[in-house]
Amino acid sequence: MPSPKVIFQPPSGVSSQVPGADREALALGHIRVARIRTPPRMPSWALKVVMALTGALFALFVFVHMIGNLKVFTGAAHFNEYAHWLRTVLQPFLPYEGLLWMLRIVLFGCLVAHVGAAGALWVRGRASRGPHRRKGMRLGSFSARTMLLTGIMLLVFIVIHVLDLTTGTALVAVESFRPAGPQEAHAYENLIASLQRPLAAGFYMLAMLALFLHLAHGLWTVVSDLGATGRRLRAVAYVAAGGVALTVTLGNIIIPVAVLMGVLK
Repeated sequence: MPSPKVIFQPPSGVSSQVPGADREALALGHIRVARIRTPPRMPSWALKVVMALTGALFALFVFVHMIGNLKVFTGAAHFNEYAHWLRTVLQPFLPYEGLLWMLRIVLFGCLVAHVGAAGALWVRGRASRGPHRRKGMRLGSFSARTMLLTGIMLLVFIVIHVLDLTTGTALVAVESFRPAGPQEAHAYENLIASLQRPLAAGFYMLAMLALFLHLAHGLWTVVSDLGATGRRLRAVAYVAAGGVALTVTLGNIIIPVAVLMGVLK
């Protein structure tokens, strides 16, 4: 005997509030007219664009900074002259260290935006995932899974690096630290004295390995976050991101290695 046909009756007034909706679906389901949750002030796609743009700027900075660091192999006089030039460039149009402070302000603003966007996306991802964790991820996604960890490591390294070689803060920098002045800089002596300490050199190299993982995955995701979807373009971006990250990492790591081996002294 066939079962009787059940006629579904949606709640009163719902069908009029949702034009064109299926009456049976309205009766069985839990369709709501109001939003389930309040939309965020900044959508996730905007946060990803902020991370992509600020991340690309950081990548450009660390690449140029690496080139400047490699001048240490040209000798103390040339390296100190380069460090002094950075503080006096465009004088008298700009005051002493004017360009450096402009760069510092821009980079600090980008850092705040980058970390803030990353934190907001992480919180939203955790809320959307709930108690469930994704399993069976490939080894190739190791850099993606460690982005939060490597980001924290780099943030700590930036603070210590500035205190060590820029401000010469006690308990971080060496006792022989000599601050730069309007007439000369002592960047070469400060750098060598700092990296002659095995603990400081080891921490520097560990931070560069974290930079490699963070930079390689970050540069590749910049292409996706800015809307590139072509397979060939994504493949080129993957290779380019790894190449840039490897170049920056090796270019920086070779400095503490040379100091510990006595090549730079």
